Amino acid sequence: MARPRNFSEDEVLVQAAAIFARLGYDATSIDDLLAATGLQRGSLYKAFGSKRNLFEKVLAGALAPGWTSNPASIDLLIIALKELVPDDPPIAALCRRAVEEAGTDAARLLGARLLEHLD
Repeated sequence: MARPRNFSEDEVLVQAAAIFARLGYDATSIDDLLAATGLQRGSLYKAFGSKRNLFEKVLAGALAPGWTSNPASIDLLIIALKELVPDDPPIAALCRRAVEEAGTDAARLLGARLLEHLD
């Protein structure tokens, strides 16, 4: 019989999103995620399967309707576009859908957020 989870998946996703947004996908290690979430390695892998799967869940949540008003969501989209989209069709599809839903605002939002990081 499997042990019940001793953590909130939603809270883990929030904590993981903060780490991915701060470090980027490539620079975030499993150890960074463990430290941020307080999970044990086995629990993280059992719940999410991999760092990539965890990022996909984080990104899907971040790109839910209304994402354009959340700077952290825009940051995660930028990270996905820069680091994962060229080699990851499911992540590319999430990004494409979000950008298409944002319409003409997408380029302005992404550009403005990139410029904010220069300050």
